[in-house]
Amino acid sequence: MVKKVFKALFYTLVALFLLSLLVIVLYRYVPIRYTPLMAIRKVEYKRKKENVVRHHHWVPLEHVSAHLIHAVVASEDQRFFEHKGFDMEEIRKARRENITRRLPRGASTITQQTAKNVFLWPGRSWVRKGLEAYFAFLMERFWSKERIMEVYLNSIEMGKGIYGAEAVARQHFHRRASQLTKAQAALIAATLPNPLRFNSSNPSAYVL
Repeated sequence: MVKKVFKALFYTLVALFLLSLLVIVLYRYVPIRYTPLMAIRKVEYKRKKENVVRHHHWVPLEHVSAHLIHAVVASEDQRFFEHKGFDMEEIRKARRENITRRLPRGASTITQQTAKNVFLWPGRSWVRKGLEAYFAFLMERFWSKERIMEVYLNSIEMGKGIYGAEAVARQHFHRRASQLTKAQAALIAATLPNPLRFNSSNPSAYVL
């Protein structure tokens, strides 16, 4: 009986690995139109009886302002083009600082954030962090840095019901993502730590 259970568990894990690998390879090429986070937010807004319209427009990376790419790298992951998915220097720094901090400081890279946004759910559980690391590892092996950045800038939450660079450019600045100025890109990047609290079109003193 025990042998059968372990055998079933083994085949289940193999199947899940192959499925995740298939999705990773598929997402290397196709636009990602819908994510778990979008579904979760839809349920949350429905429970709160908030009528929030989802705005999401997939665009290739070459249609995103270079100012925004530079701004998010500077703000979120300065060694994005150097590391392999995990910034060990930032992780060590966060561990040291979190000893005395009331609120924990994160050290997630753009790759890890993309893994969370596209494949998983929000939260701080060890299970989710483990899965995030797993998907980040696969993404770095099968996707280029440009593809990771493209998916990141098309899937990240940038406001209530707003997902991706093109959507925030249209909703907050009435222009295309390719037309964002350096100042506008900086405002968007400044709101990323908490896009539901901060608004790039109406920045608070904290954002400025």
